[in-house]
Amino acid sequence: MAWSPSQKCVSFGETEVRYPAVAGQFYPAQPQRLRAQVDELLQAARLGPQQGIVHAVIAPHAGYIYSGPIAGYSFRSLPPPDGRTVYLLGPAHYVPLSGVAVGEFRAMATPLGQTPVAVEQGHRLVAAGKFIHPDQGAHTPEHCLEVELPFLQVLAGAPFRVVPLLFGRVDPAQVAAVLGDAIAEDESALVVVSSDLSHYHSYEAARIRDTAFLNAVVSGDLVAAARGEACGLLPILTLMLLAARFDWRPRLLDYRNSGDTAGDRSRVVGYGAVAYAAV
Repeated sequence: MAWSPSQKCVSFGETEVRYPAVAGQFYPAQPQRLRAQVDELLQAARLGPQQGIVHAVIAPHAGYIYSGPIAGYSFRSLPPPDGRTVYLLGPAHYVPLSGVAVGEFRAMATPLGQTPVAVEQGHRLVAAGKFIHPDQGAHTPEHCLEVELPFLQVLAGAPFRVVPLLFGRVDPAQVAAVLGDAIAEDESALVVVSSDLSHYHSYEAARIRDTAFLNAVVSGDLVAAARGEACGLLPILTLMLLAARFDWRPRLLDYRNSGDTAGDRSRVVGYGAVAYAAV
């Protein structure tokens, strides 16, 4: 079922669909316009030679006019999600959380259609960690995972499944241990971490802060990265721990801020694209 602006997110329970919260705001609500924009963003990403098979990416989650060009780099580096389970990790912006909230919907929808949720994988995560719990309400208004889904849908040539995970106050090491065990059982799984970087500094101040943070991420320096500024900091730290476990090597693909894309330079938001590949 395709989404229309009259539909609401009425998603409580596994049998329900999580409908879009920000279609028409962060990205186009019209399927043809949305597909065309995502195609354009992906094609505009000029990647160098691939260095191994990419298993995970960090991608920004603002409106496409601001962060879409950087997100294009993240998703252009990913293999097609066909037949895979994709773990979507992001920060809860609207609902205070303790732990990690799993969205146990039947599917997540965008104007491009519905993508099934791997509900059984969510159940297994809940069973494995007391700090992981189902919470549909936290997912209902949230944009950070929703805006990544159209990129995956455009890349896909065959069905795939997602596991939507929103982070509140939680120890990244605990999450990485549980999630790492799940990934170890499914080597085809992909991880997408949704995060913007620093918020509302001047253009030059943001570049200094974001560059230091991204250098820490790419070098695997957890202590330095933990001091950085990113709304998805805890999911990023979780990914860094996963990368250490599986020997995924990070590579910075792109960095820009809203002053480079569609905003003024007095108060900007930073966006980074990082790919993690097995080498």
